[in-house]
Amino acid sequence: MPKPLTIALIAYDGFQLLDVTGPATVFAAANHELKRDVYKIEVLSQPGGAVRSNGGVTLQTRAMARMLEGRIDTLLIAGAEEAALRAVIANEAVRRWVPRRAAKARRVGSVCSGTFVLASLGLIDGRRVATHWEACAPLAALYPDITVDPEALYVVDGKIWTSAGVTTGIDMALAMVEADCGADIANAIARRLVLYARRPGYQSQFSPLLNARIQAESPFADLIDWMQNNLDRPLDVPTLAGRAGLGERNFYRRFLAATGSSPAHFVEALRLEAARTLVDGDLPLKGVAARVGLSPIRLNQAFERRFGVAPRLFRDMHRTRPAPPPSRSGVRSSR
Repeated sequence: MPKPLTIALIAYDGFQLLDVTGPATVFAAANHELKRDVYKIEVLSQPGGAVRSNGGVTLQTRAMARMLEGRIDTLLIAGAEEAALRAVIANEAVRRWVPRRAAKARRVGSVCSGTFVLASLGLIDGRRVATHWEACAPLAALYPDITVDPEALYVVDGKIWTSAGVTTGIDMALAMVEADCGADIANAIARRLVLYARRPGYQSQFSPLLNARIQAESPFADLIDWMQNNLDRPLDVPTLAGRAGLGERNFYRRFLAATGSSPAHFVEALRLEAARTLVDGDLPLKGVAARVGLSPIRLNQAFERRFGVAPRLFRDMHRTRPAPPPSRSGVRSSR
């Protein structure tokens, strides 16, 4: 049997527990689905032994220095709050070990604010990356050579894989399994983990629908659901006010107070989020525009204004797949 691909998950005092256990669970589930050890999962720390997470749960880890033999295929660093991050970044043994092993790894990445560790080591200079929404501005300010994508759940830039907050490490790990083993296996794992849906990396960290439902709750929750399901219909103030049973002026004022957005801006945000998902499929761009209730010209202009690229370029960018893994029995060698 071929040797399994080694997944090295880096923990340290104060790390975010799910940043390690989420991806580890995905890779372990791949072994279960394939009925053999495609992945060997190693949880490492600089000293080894018991390492306490920020939630008080302790994990048993292997010392980094003991990982002498064999190649690390995928190296992932967990995130943490500021004090724990500062401590691990200042650890000289970590600063020596991680770049040396990262240089030989096929994939290198982070979950949540673990991006700061990669950045501090110069491993993501000139790269586009994701991190937790609260950390986007500080990361961009500290490391101006890095392009921080505040929208993405995870970003793949060459061999560098970075994800946003906590649960997005699961999404990113599923994408890794898909790259290695195929979509059928990744989808089977998602079902096994009882995930509501597999989220693509370009999906926003914040859904305008979710934000509005949280803020609006009672007065407009049903209306927002209807809007989401009728994006191809006219969604102007008279139409929406009528469905809400309010006068136009009163509706506009109450909707703005409840959601923090004007009806027009909110509708556009819903349409563009839907368009971003549809653009990644095979539907022609004219069909995407029609599906979300925009003209092709309007879709192009609004999409580029919100996401920084035209829909066609976005489609091309996100259809670029990461480099295939080395050929191994039961593991994909090409896309």
